[in-house]
Amino acid sequence: MSAQSATTGTSAVGSDAGTAAVELAIGGMTCASCAARIEKKLNRMDGVEATVNYATEKAKVTYQGSEVSVDDLIATVEATGYTARRPAPPAAARRPGGGTANAPARGAEGSDPAESAEDPGLTTLRQRLITAVVLAVPVIAMAMIPALQFDYWQWLSLTLAAPVVTYAAWPFHRAAWTNAKHGAATMDTLISVGTSAAFLWSLWALFFGTAGMVGMTHPFEFTIARSDGAGNIYLEAAAGVTAFILAGRYFEARSKRKAGAALRALLELGAKEVTVLRDGVETTIPTAELQVGDRFLVRPGEKIATDGTVVEGSSAIDASMLTGESVPVEVSTGDTVTGATLNAGGRLVVEATRVGTDTQLARMAQLVEDAQNGKASAQRLADRISAVFVPIVITLALATLGYWLGNGAGLTAAFTAAVAVLIIACPCALGLATPTALMVGTGRGAQLGILIKGPEVLETTRRADTIVLDKTGTVTTGRMTLQTTHTTHTTTETDVLRLAGALENASEHPIAQAVATAATTTVGPLPTPEDFANVPGLGVQGTVEGHAVLVGREQLLAEWEIRLPAALAEAKRAAEAAGRTAIAVAWDGEARAVLEVADAVKETSAEAVRRLRALGLTPILLTGDNRAVAESVAAEVGIDEVYAEVMPQDKVDVVKRLQAEGRSVAMVGDGVNDAAALAQADLGLAMGTGTDAAIEAGDLTLVRGDLNAAADAIRLSRRTLSTIRTNLFWAFAYNVAALPLAAAGLLNPMIAGAAMAFSSVFVVGNSLRLRTFKGA
Repeated sequence: MSAQSATTGTSAVGSDAGTAAVELAIGGMTCASCAARIEKKLNRMDGVEATVNYATEKAKVTYQGSEVSVDDLIATVEATGYTARRPAPPAAARRPGGGTANAPARGAEGSDPAESAEDPGLTTLRQRLITAVVLAVPVIAMAMIPALQFDYWQWLSLTLAAPVVTYAAWPFHRAAWTNAKHGAATMDTLISVGTSAAFLWSLWALFFGTAGMVGMTHPFEFTIARSDGAGNIYLEAAAGVTAFILAGRYFEARSKRKAGAALRALLELGAKEVTVLRDGVETTIPTAELQVGDRFLVRPGEKIATDGTVVEGSSAIDASMLTGESVPVEVSTGDTVTGATLNAGGRLVVEATRVGTDTQLARMAQLVEDAQNGKASAQRLADRISAVFVPIVITLALATLGYWLGNGAGLTAAFTAAVAVLIIACPCALGLATPTALMVGTGRGAQLGILIKGPEVLETTRRADTIVLDKTGTVTTGRMTLQTTHTTHTTTETDVLRLAGALENASEHPIAQAVATAATTTVGPLPTPEDFANVPGLGVQGTVEGHAVLVGREQLLAEWEIRLPAALAEAKRAAEAAGRTAIAVAWDGEARAVLEVADAVKETSAEAVRRLRALGLTPILLTGDNRAVAESVAAEVGIDEVYAEVMPQDKVDVVKRLQAEGRSVAMVGDGVNDAAALAQADLGLAMGTGTDAAIEAGDLTLVRGDLNAAADAIRLSRRTLSTIRTNLFWAFAYNVAALPLAAAGLLNPMIAGAAMAFSSVFVVGNSLRLRTFKGA
């Protein structure tokens, strides 16, 4: 972006007295050297740790509130020659009533001003580019084609080139001057010095040399032509380089905005208004005014305003916008729903449980932005190189000038080679290599329900060779479901489910609810039991449709002197051997059925395990359940190595043991008991459907709660890392190969400028290919 461009919008968290964090929008950065310089200045302050990202134009700063204020941070940035914006005051983030404003809505509303604030900068950059292209094309054409070199053509070239080198290239000159006042040199210094030198040389040749004479001609050459220089002008180089570099800057600016579109789209998902129920009256208010405990109405086709619990109604929820899950999820009273998802079915009344920055959408947005503001080790290396690169290049240009002059090549040859060195050296591609790939990769991940917490995670995914999978809630659904119904030859499955389901429906036990849910799905509305009684530790009993029904353990039937027939007894033994819970059903003094209830394996788990193996990972099942259950699940999904009956605190020890064997361990979990193991693992993948503790401990969050997302996350992370490496290779190789050619006089300055601009566009374009990444 040009020096006049500034990103709007800031945020701050933390207290003024202790450790605090602030995110400042930085204006005036034009290359990676700018970011490195600001970061260096901020980190020199006492108690300050700062990371400045050129691609997002933001500085993330952690500081001691007792020693440093936000004003001090802004002053340091401004003293360095750039601009910084203060964070929004707390009043803007919180309502007078004390509730936090709804972050998704605020972000969505804030995205428009942000974009409109960027538009003038982009518009001005486009105007400068158009000016440069329209005027530079005839200048280049006349310089390249001798047939167009009519009498006094050189003076027309000067007339056309002057606005290009002054007006169009003004952002480069202004940035170079600002940095020079602070004793620094950036990529803009190279551009300004190179184009100014070419233009001033041409002025000297026109007014004081022989270049201004009638009939002057010179051919356009790719190699150095030795002469005294007085009859040569380089207006085409000055104008052409300016046009090429402005084109690169413009398309970089547009591409950076596209790369950040995923975050803006994420913030736009939130509902803007909501209908709340207060004292039985429906009132429409902005979503930002919702408070925890408010009950709000969601009609069919409306977005759910915030995270909450259904208190009335049932419906199908389309969460594809948020999680990538294409199949709508059925919800009813007691189920939790997530803000920004779409009500595709009936009318719901939802009680808000999370608002503002606590919602899943707000957390997703924050995770994405944090990841985009971070830096991988490869990027830190690139920043260090770019910070010292400019002085080295200027020194090399002067050395090139001196070498050619000392070897009698002539002033023109020496000058041309030196200018080419200055122009070819601009490592904008180096500065964009990592940030753009990270922005696009993390943004695409968010669209697929994969949240990458930080860029260092990418490097870990490449090394991982073992993946430890928690069983409950990860490989399995985490909910008890009815698997199989065994009946005697005198009884039908429908009768069993109707009578047993009616009794179990009156119980709140998870196993009872599994039976009741299956019965409702299969049979429909269930009859209401009479004389219902819960027998602690054994089961339930009551009267349904005139039948005395017992549902529970075999001991409950034994108390009524009812024995299981041989077939049902065998079915019960087989179910328990497989780790399932067996429930006996009897009525009217006779055992009628055995029901098998278990935590069902997710439909996608077996396919996900196969895909993880294909990525070179060895899957291991880790669970606190008994070995029979664990081995049954492992066999079903294709896992060979099982750690069962492991206490929560021992899960960490299992991970440490695997690491001691030289393995690089990835861990997938969803519960509080997995949090420590997720933190211990080299790579922690937390199910977004799990607990906050697990999500906080993980390096990646899988919003969909589908194990296939783990394979997608690792594939996407590796692809992003590969893109970063390709970008860095291109940027380094380009500078290493091109500088000697320029110093040797083998590159015309205009060709050098075109190549430099192309390298930046190539890097951004290569990063944008990540948008085509497809999940399972």
